[in-house]
Amino acid sequence: MASVPNSGPAAPPPPPVWDATPPGTAPVGYGGFWIRVVAYIIDAILVSLVLGVIMSVFGLKYMNLDDLSNYDPTVNLLSVLVFWLYFALLESSERGATVGKMAMGLRVVTNDGKRLSFMNATGRYFAKILSGMIFCIGYIMVGFTERKRGLHDMLANTLVIKTR
Repeated sequence: MASVPNSGPAAPPPPPVWDATPPGTAPVGYGGFWIRVVAYIIDAILVSLVLGVIMSVFGLKYMNLDDLSNYDPTVNLLSVLVFWLYFALLESSERGATVGKMAMGLRVVTNDGKRLSFMNATGRYFAKILSGMIFCIGYIMVGFTERKRGLHDMLANTLVIKTR
């Protein structure tokens, strides 16, 4: 009986497929804390400007803490709706990034390197509320985890990667 020679240890698994990454380019790492803060500031400014235009068209005003008698909960609902749709639609798009993330060379993908679905991006957006509610520890985690993941990334099974 002939014996089969041992071929050695199994080959390592192939690297993740960073789908929709232009041919010939590969991500260079994970998006860290400060670069994500800058991306969010860009997004917040942009969405706030759009929200301001929408509110002025409908005659809505931001809440004035000096006069709470004019409080309109529609403003809060509209803010949540606009921010949610902005983040969920853009992060689940073919580019996988908001305007701020694109400006900073970042992209949001699943743990497998695939494009996010709208539902996955929605879950990630609302998980950010939890990240902020616990004294922003969910966001601070980005600076201390191996793959630069916040609590919302862990809950939604996502990664923020650098594309350049």
